[in-house]
Order: sequence, then C-alpha cells, then structure tokens
Amino acid sequence: MTKNMESICGADCAGCTFKEGCRGCKATCGRPFGGACVAAEYIKLGGMEKYREFKQILLEEVNALLRSNDLPAADALCELPGAFVNLSYPLPNGRTEKLLDDKRIYLGAQIEFADRGICYGVVADTTFILICSYSVDGAAPELIAYRRR
Repeated sequence: MTKNMESICGADCAGCTFKEGCRGCKATCGRPFGGACVAAEYIKLGGMEKYREFKQILLEEVNALLRSNDLPAADALCELPGAFVNLSYPLPNGRTEKLLDDKRIYLGAQIEFADRGICYGVVADTTFILICSYSVDGAAPELIAYRRR
C-alpha cells in the first residue's frame, strides 16, 4: 500500500475500487474523498478502543432495527465510501432522491439472498441508521427504515 493510501482505522484499502479517487486517509486527516469519515472522526476523538466500542454499540442498534423489520442480523459493519452506497430511492411524490453524501465514509453491511435475487443494505454513522433493499445487481432500491440516532 502506498503511503498516501494508509488508513486511520486499519482498513485494508488495497482492494478498494474507489482508490483512484481517494487522496488517502492519513494524508487528508480522515477526509480521503473530501467528506468526513465516521471512523476517522471517532478515532480522532476517542482512540481506536472507543471506536471499536462505538461500532459494537452501533451494530447492536442496527440489528435491533433489522429484527424489528423481520430481517436477519448483520455480522459486522465495515467502512464504505458514500459513492458506493448512495442509492437513488423512489419517494412518495414520484421523484427519486439520494439521501447520503458521496464524499463521506459510512459504516455499513450487506445481507444477500442471491436465491431470492435481493439484498438488504445497512448504512449508518453517528447520527442515523438506514436500511434498504435492492436487487442483487444494485437496481430497484427501496427504503425500508431510516432512524435518527
């Protein structure tokens, strides 16, 4: 990994498909795409141990919300670029809207049911939890739950 690609949180950035647009986490003080990274912000404030505690608490909150929507639990949350998880959701007024920021880095998980052709996605940070469904090819996203923390 090149020096500018070093992460603050310990994530292995070598296989990231967004590394061409990434300016490096350590090199940008946790803003590799221009927006804040939930991991870097938390680590700067409380250190790695507090970040791990935050991730565990957030995973418990995510799984409670998943269960309340009759969905299976997520095993873990990982750092994900906003551009990777920022889907356009259909709204009741007929418009579609992206709810996230492509430049930020969030925590998330995917629960895939390939035999059904559907995935459930979770995206979260310190302020919200979003749960959605989409086809295995990423099409037809639907918002299932959005909760402020």
